[in-house]
Amino acid sequence: MASVNRETPIATAQRLIDAAESITVLTGAGISTDSGIPDFRGPNGLWTKNPEAERASNIRFYVADEQLRQTNWALRASGDLWANVEPNAGHFAVVELERRNKLHTLITQNVDELHQRAGSSPDRMVEIHGTTRHAACLSCQYRVDMEAVLDRVRAGEKDPACPDCGGILKSATISFGQSLVAADLQRCEQAAMECDLFLAIGTSLTVFPINESARVAHRHGAKLVIVNAEPTPFDQLASVVVQAGISETLPLLVQPLS
Repeated sequence: MASVNRETPIATAQRLIDAAESITVLTGAGISTDSGIPDFRGPNGLWTKNPEAERASNIRFYVADEQLRQTNWALRASGDLWANVEPNAGHFAVVELERRNKLHTLITQNVDELHQRAGSSPDRMVEIHGTTRHAACLSCQYRVDMEAVLDRVRAGEKDPACPDCGGILKSATISFGQSLVAADLQRCEQAAMECDLFLAIGTSLTVFPINESARVAHRHGAKLVIVNAEPTPFDQLASVVVQAGISETLPLLVQPLS
């Protein structure tokens, strides 16, 4: 009779992570919810509560509607919704992988820069959807800290323009309708092909094309470990799926086994 594997999902994930030599990590909104940042489409999501914010995240509407931009800038300038947000234990657990020299690349779908604030190295990271902590011009290469633009709004500019070319400014995020940065996509694909374990954390793995990184890694022989509160379309490809709270569980998974 074949033996039955009675190892728990957490124990299996611990063993696989401990044995891996090159781990590519993909994080989504779920890693930041314990820091107080809501998701977008959930019951308490940012877009659920404020549909206009969802319209502002569509590049077509943002460019065409000056009033929408003014409302968006006024909302941002009225107070940073993430001003008191701090990294949680999940973010620090990813740093631990880097400290153990296991991290190949950290790919994040998040735009909150909490990974950097936790101590993750920027040169090991791909912010595939950009960041809200900076503003950028849609017509030239101008880029600046977001607070510099918000200070202009607070001083009376309703729709601040680029000081270099007069173009439209927006947060340095990838909005719906904008193309992802080709170099970033190439880095993600390379990281997926070169790792021996792909660790997906707090992501539904439904956002194309970055979700395909998991499939690319699996196709190239990497183990796939998924840590997420809800099922994902890639669960059947995974060596193990851990459905548990990220800030409580991830620190356990990344510790060396004795």
